[in-house]
Amino acid sequence: MFTAVNQIISLNELNGILPTGELVEVNGKMMHVRSMGDGEQIIVILPGLGTPLPTESFAPLMRELSVEYTVVAVEYFGLGHSDRTDAPRTNAAFTEEIRSALAGAGFAPPFILMPHSASGSYAEYFAVRHPEEIAALVLLDTIHTHEVLEPNVPGFVTHLSGFSQFVGSPGLLSPVLMRAEGIVPENGFTPEEIQNIRRFMNHYVNSTTMNHVRMYITNIREVTELDFPQDIPVLSIRPTRPNPGSAMTIAENNIAHMERFGENSQMIIIEGNHSIHMGNHVEVREAVNAFFRTRASNSPNNG
Repeated sequence: MFTAVNQIISLNELNGILPTGELVEVNGKMMHVRSMGDGEQIIVILPGLGTPLPTESFAPLMRELSVEYTVVAVEYFGLGHSDRTDAPRTNAAFTEEIRSALAGAGFAPPFILMPHSASGSYAEYFAVRHPEEIAALVLLDTIHTHEVLEPNVPGFVTHLSGFSQFVGSPGLLSPVLMRAEGIVPENGFTPEEIQNIRRFMNHYVNSTTMNHVRMYITNIREVTELDFPQDIPVLSIRPTRPNPGSAMTIAENNIAHMERFGENSQMIIIEGNHSIHMGNHVEVREAVNAFFRTRASNSPNNG
């Protein structure tokens, strides 16, 4: 009975929720891009797995950064207001879709890519393939491209996720899940954003996002084999309570980070959990500003 009611409610649950940004055509489908601010430097936010409505989940951080930067959030196919796609969810596909979406929305490189979690592999791939378009990377507790990982997610796990959504589990658990991640008013979310995120949580599981999940480890392993350009600055922001999917300690990750990105990089630790962008938007902005101020002061052209 509950499952039937959930399906009826879900059919119309997203009616009336309008995109907060612009829908641009990418490969014959529509992708949602939202921007704030008008700063000279462009920060592009790339969401991780399990972010049903990225343009509103990152809204407090976008508002904070938009005081000094132009901030753009991209919703991948299958997420938020973007269409779904059957195209393989490879690093190359994500990279070209990001580039096309930004161009379609009128944004030109160079970009500061700010990926969270799984998007770290796409951001690194982007930087390797198109280094001339990247000003810097700011990594928000991204996956470890220097860490040995287990095989891809088994198919039965994605089927269970779909069944869970079908019976309405995400909707039932959304208040608990959202508070655990920090999607609460005291972290800068408006009541409308909280309500919209909650509604989209019951629509996250679809063929596109599940194909994304299935390619997760394959994409990471591909990037691990690529040499990262050492002239691209990298700021890695890690929480005191890191992603439970990683077996590395903070100290081990710091060493691996330097080995991967070299002397032109920095890693800092901020109090928080894997969803570091939810409740630490002020700290993230301060870390970003300090990183670029230091680089500017150390520039050979300075003074």
